[in-house]
Amino acid sequence: MEINENNFERLANYLQQTLNPDPEVRRPAERFIESIEVSQNYPLLCLHLIDRPQMDMTIRVAAAIAFKNFVKRNWGWHLDNDGPNKVSESDRTGIKGLIVPMMLKSPAAIQKQLSDAVSIIGKYDFPTKWPELMDEMIEKFSTGDFHIINGVLQTAHSLFKRYRYEFKSQELWEEIKYVLDKMAKPLTDLLQATLGLADAHAGNKEALSVIYNSLVLVCKVFFSLNSQDLPEFFEDNMETWMKAFHGLLTVDVPCLKTDDDEDAGVLEHLRSQICENLCMYALKYDEEFGPYMPQFVTAVWELLVNTHIHTKYDSLVSNALRFLSTVAERSHYRHLFEDPNVLASICEKVIIPNMDFRVSDEELFEDNAEEYIRRDIEGSDVETRRRAACDLVKSLLQKFEAKIVEIFGQYLQVLLAKYAENPVNNWKAKDTAIYLVTSMASKGQTQKHGVTQTSELVPLPQFTQQQIIPELERADVNQLPVLKADALKFIMTFRTILGPQIIVATMPLVAKHLGAASVVVHTYAACTIDKILTMRGPDKLPIVTKEILSPLSAELIAGLFAAITVQGSNENEYIMKCIMRVLNTLQEASLPFMIVVLPRLTDILSTVAKNPSKPHFNHYLFETLSLSVKLVCKADPNAVSSFEEALFPVFQGILQQDVLEFMPYVFQMLSLFLEIREGKSNIPDTYLALFPCLLTPALWERPGNVTPLIRLLCAFVRQASAQISADDKLNGVLGVFQKMIASKNNDHEGFYLLQNLLLHYPAEELGRSMRQIFSLLFQRLSSSKTTKFVRSFIVFLCLYTARVGPQAVIQMIESIQPQMFGMVVERVFIPDINKVSGELEQKIVTVGITKLLCECPEMLAEPYVMCWPQLLQTVVQIFELPPDESAIDGDNFIEIEDVPGYQAAYSQLNFAQSKPVDPLPDVGNVRQYLVQNLGKLAQTSAGKVRTLIAALPADHQEALQKYCAQSGVQIA
Repeated sequence: MEINENNFERLANYLQQTLNPDPEVRRPAERFIESIEVSQNYPLLCLHLIDRPQMDMTIRVAAAIAFKNFVKRNWGWHLDNDGPNKVSESDRTGIKGLIVPMMLKSPAAIQKQLSDAVSIIGKYDFPTKWPELMDEMIEKFSTGDFHIINGVLQTAHSLFKRYRYEFKSQELWEEIKYVLDKMAKPLTDLLQATLGLADAHAGNKEALSVIYNSLVLVCKVFFSLNSQDLPEFFEDNMETWMKAFHGLLTVDVPCLKTDDDEDAGVLEHLRSQICENLCMYALKYDEEFGPYMPQFVTAVWELLVNTHIHTKYDSLVSNALRFLSTVAERSHYRHLFEDPNVLASICEKVIIPNMDFRVSDEELFEDNAEEYIRRDIEGSDVETRRRAACDLVKSLLQKFEAKIVEIFGQYLQVLLAKYAENPVNNWKAKDTAIYLVTSMASKGQTQKHGVTQTSELVPLPQFTQQQIIPELERADVNQLPVLKADALKFIMTFRTILGPQIIVATMPLVAKHLGAASVVVHTYAACTIDKILTMRGPDKLPIVTKEILSPLSAELIAGLFAAITVQGSNENEYIMKCIMRVLNTLQEASLPFMIVVLPRLTDILSTVAKNPSKPHFNHYLFETLSLSVKLVCKADPNAVSSFEEALFPVFQGILQQDVLEFMPYVFQMLSLFLEIREGKSNIPDTYLALFPCLLTPALWERPGNVTPLIRLLCAFVRQASAQISADDKLNGVLGVFQKMIASKNNDHEGFYLLQNLLLHYPAEELGRSMRQIFSLLFQRLSSSKTTKFVRSFIVFLCLYTARVGPQAVIQMIESIQPQMFGMVVERVFIPDINKVSGELEQKIVTVGITKLLCECPEMLAEPYVMCWPQLLQTVVQIFELPPDESAIDGDNFIEIEDVPGYQAAYSQLNFAQSKPVDPLPDVGNVRQYLVQNLGKLAQTSAGKVRTLIAALPADHQEALQKYCAQSGVQIA
């Protein structure tokens, strides 16, 4: 792809189309850009387009986003996926030469995207493959141009912020040391120089705004560089930094105060970040930070008391409260808080004001329910005042429980009395009271069970009966909606503590709130029902059974589907999850409702497929569809054709429109349909017409498609091998196998496909390709052996032995290279068989090795006879020892799911999972199978078998005798 004017115009045109709201215009443009992004010079073309001042700003920003996405998708792809390098060396060199200078002179919107791209490149290349980056950045500090300095600081922040959460490792320590050696002193010098400039420009609003923005970024970089451990340089210069922090917390800068009540200004951002830095030091470097603690407690306290309730201060107040919580948890700072007057003052001046329900909270509740819910019940309200005040209460309760409960008990009575005087006008007082009780009562909490441990000093059942249940019993579900939401959340939070009796009794009250007009209220009702239906008693059985739920089922299903039609709840994940949970609890009792449920679900799917935007909602929608299919087809397997009739047109549209988010789900559901048909009816022509499309290489390039596509392919192999053979498509299927085997991430999928071919495909035709298949496996074994591959390889060889025969496996391996079978036994089987885990896999291995030992005369002759006792020993160890979890030498491959922060593109549908199939159903008890076959062998080669068994260690021989006794077998 050449860098010329024609290509600039073409790319700009397609980028313009990606901004079009019409999916018919937008999607083809997105697909085109995705198709050209691996072309050489594409990223450089993007960068040059970004750098054109005459170009429309929206296109330049779109080009910056496209460039960042290119870097995100491709820069480290070859390292993460063990595949080809998608970015040419010339492009890599060109990008590194252009990106930093370009970023530093770009407008803020572009600077942000390029800065993110630098941090992604840095993750893979810094510092070893990009050593010049640090010097290039640090030298800009001396320019005096704060636009450039802030660009450098923003890049440093993007580059170093991963230090905040990465696991400790030698490699990470070395990188941080390299950065500190280069950056710590210049950053400290920059801090002092910038503070000097702030004094020199006091009163100059424009200059101070730029200077204080620099200080915010300096503080962010400071946080990242100190996150893993306290660096020696910062410990030696702690006085400099702490003096600066204290001054910036306490200094008054009137010209930087803004009239905006909602959006935080630079002063708020700076103080918030300083509080975060102090919190980190108080938490991690308590001893070194100790001398500065009292002065900062005073400064933060005064800051909190004098800070207004406006939304713009929320982050600052949250971080300031977190700092006080961290200090309060430390026993040796107990003296700072233990005076009853101090505690009372904290409660009155800091905690209660920050728990109050503000006008901005009310506006959020009414106008942006989704954001309110996200902050309130999803636990993502860590930066809200309420959560921070709640955490401070919990910290103080650890040391001063009785005193705190006494002080808050008095406030509680006042708040409830105020509400009782005039409920309509004073409902906010009760809202604060409920939040206060929740804060005081909660001691231990889990996502699954809610609060599981409470303060004995807070009478929860009594408070529930007197203050919570009455709110839910009101006839009008739309009266005082915030208190309705509070009551539902209270039931949800304390469901484990309140116990089954109270919880089951509240179910009808909760269910009627599905009819509330407020999105928050009916969402909380759905969420509460969902949580209750997952509760289990001491016997591990659900506390709400289908018998208990059935009388409510009609109201629940009608209420849930009515709620999802309310504006603002059309794609409400909590409602869809609750529908799924109700149907799953009801099981066959849900069948009478399916005539209403299924058309509604299909309509919803048709609508959201046009523009998928809510991943969780979409997932629960497909889960609910899968569950419905299973429930109906369990009662009547022939009903699958009705589902196909209803859903195929929608699925066809999804596949034709290339709706990426939905394709893995569609493949899973098609697999489910085929598996339901298995053994009952022939595959319809609609499926057979789809089969060639499944072999399209582009589909297999998307990681999220691989697992569901393999499953679908295997369903075809099991049921339509004759048609695949007749259409001459085996080579296409084997092409997929070859692609899977070449990948460290997907080789197990290749083995799964091969297993299905071995079990179900016409043996004669497959046999003609088997030598090539074995050759590919041995090539991979010698080129990039991993523990996962070796396990799968052993299982396959044993399955081949069990199904085709031991002589066949020896002949096949020897045909590739003479004497190779002996090497496989010595270098693969004996050292690694005990790495195989999983009941089915261990059964396959046991049967395969037993056949090798007992049905293969070659194993009793030279050169293989010397391995016979060792192979038998590995089989006994499968029965007697846990699997060997160690990795084979040289295996540095990490399972992709184990990598922190990895988000799999493929989401497994729980209700569409396939059942594991035993490929050797004729073998029941594997220990019995082993000794019976040894017994038969002993009848023909008695002396030899006895001598070979005698070579086993004593405990292995004892185990064999035990199996013989249990099976009534004697090895002569």
